[in-house]
Amino acid sequence: MLQGKKVIVTGASKGIGREMAYHLAKMGAHVAVTARSEEGLQKVVSRCLELGAASAHYIAGTMENLTFAEQFVTKAGELMGEAASPLSSSGLCPRGHQRAFERERECIYPRWFLSTQPSLTGGLDMLILNHITNTPLGFFHNNTHIVRKTMEVNFLSYVVLSVAALPMLKQSNGSIVVISSLAGKIAHPLIAPYSASKFALDGFFSSLRKEYLVTKVNVSITLCILGLINTETAMRATSGVFIAEAAPKEDCALEIIKGAALRKEEVYYDKSIWTSLLLGNPGRRIMEFLALRKYNFDKFINN
Repeated sequence: MLQGKKVIVTGASKGIGREMAYHLAKMGAHVAVTARSEEGLQKVVSRCLELGAASAHYIAGTMENLTFAEQFVTKAGELMGEAASPLSSSGLCPRGHQRAFERERECIYPRWFLSTQPSLTGGLDMLILNHITNTPLGFFHNNTHIVRKTMEVNFLSYVVLSVAALPMLKQSNGSIVVISSLAGKIAHPLIAPYSASKFALDGFFSSLRKEYLVTKVNVSITLCILGLINTETAMRATSGVFIAEAAPKEDCALEIIKGAALRKEEVYYDKSIWTSLLLGNPGRRIMEFLALRKYNFDKFINN
């Protein structure tokens, strides 16, 4: 399903983003990654090519710069389009390595996950939004600067990236994958700005999914609600403060990709089995379905 597909992963120099890039590479996708660390991205791209990526590219930058966010999507689409062209071999693995990794992929991933027609030259098939800004744990003491910065990077840049990617995703009937958190579903102390940004992602992208349904835009939106994952950043931030068993980042990354490939609305991943059972209840979906019936969309669709 993802072989030959063109995928962007943000926040990909380490942690879950890096692991997603590696899984995508093993599946034979074209991968474009971004983060602030150019050195980290270079290592990720090199490893992706070793793992069998159809092509791998990086563009370093900060999502605090919304102009960069918008321009990155366009440039990444161009790079992957050029690499996917029959006339180009840019970013490809040596063919012998490619065959070996194709055999390895078939052992690791279901065949249906790999064997579909590659997308048309150029464009984008999947946008995975994973980056965040570092937010220190602590009680909120009226620091509105941190709130503003957190909302701009963790939320507003996601909107900007999605808007920039939408024309390409419409053409490919692609997918938007939004990495969120349990802190965007239930209240947690000590992380008020971070939690606000994650709640905002749920509100915006879940509403956008309904609008796409009404207007027949065939672009899926998958919201991924993650518990504590054993990334270096998370372990360092929560050490001695939050006592819970962390889930492995490698498995987390794969579950995100599976959910996105299946065009699921939500993916829950946490060490506790209770998370999806308690938060994935049908009450909200039933209420959203009933609420849709109360709207008259003709005024907006016809205009």
